[in-house]
Amino acid sequence: MSKPTVYIDGKEGTTGLQIYERLAAREDVTLLLIDEDKRKDTAERKRFLNAADLVFLCLPDAAAVEAVSLIENPNTRVIDASTAHRTAEGWVYGFPELSAEHRERIVGSKRVANPGCHASGFVSIVYPLVHMGLLPRDALLSCFSLTGYSGGGKKMIAQYEGPGKHPPMDSPGIYGINQKHKHLPEMQKVCALETAPIFCPIVDDYYKGMATTVPLHMGQLRGVTTLHQVWQKLCDYYAGQTLVRVAGDPTDPEGGIEPSSKFYGGQMAGRDDMTLFLAGNDERFIVTAVFDNLGKGASGAAVQNMNLMLGFDELAGLTL
Repeated sequence: MSKPTVYIDGKEGTTGLQIYERLAAREDVTLLLIDEDKRKDTAERKRFLNAADLVFLCLPDAAAVEAVSLIENPNTRVIDASTAHRTAEGWVYGFPELSAEHRERIVGSKRVANPGCHASGFVSIVYPLVHMGLLPRDALLSCFSLTGYSGGGKKMIAQYEGPGKHPPMDSPGIYGINQKHKHLPEMQKVCALETAPIFCPIVDDYYKGMATTVPLHMGQLRGVTTLHQVWQKLCDYYAGQTLVRVAGDPTDPEGGIEPSSKFYGGQMAGRDDMTLFLAGNDERFIVTAVFDNLGKGASGAAVQNMNLMLGFDELAGLTL
């Protein structure tokens, strides 16, 4: 059987380059590479989009929608890394650890929307709590999420690494303050929340890595009364998963999280998995998802979805 062919539309962007790096050394796929001087030629792109068994779209939203419209081959499968299709009908949300049904839909789908980076952290925390009936759908939530500047793509990378960097950028910066961040629709829809969370994204002066935190009062939850019980529920939910794990019991003085522990956005940089940390007490606590915004938050997740769609080992080409 011939090797599947894969085309990355937008290989020059941050996400596309990271996907390319994960696939270039693999011998189980054939990468289709468009000539550099034709990468914006619509007719040539169309030819590649229809020649591939699987296509990654690493494009701005409007360009991703256009690319999908160019695909006429009914056998071409698509993973869209943009925001364009994450809440669209007919597209599967590409976070296989959320449930066996999510994984099965990804395996059988021809259209998969790769999750957003901030959204990945929020969804990994909130979806299980809602799905298990611990958190009501009408819960009013908030989320703050620290990210490295690579999450903003080439323009932001240039702002941080170029000669015109402004001194205030040396410290964390709050953005998306109008509460219209592009990840909010998927955060709300995927978790089946009646109201979108108050969301506070923060960018800091380091290249990659995320720490996404959801604070909760125990009184917001049903069926649990202690932090240990919440931790156990999440452990059970993600039992058997390799790319999403829950750290030690926060109430265990020997094997849990030290009260003085710090969650650094970059502590999982270079990896394609995610770790959830719980901290606090039986009255109020936080759950923090720590991962690489270019790993489980983007390119690593896209390759994981490709592996599932093409029947490969789910972890092939990933760094753990």
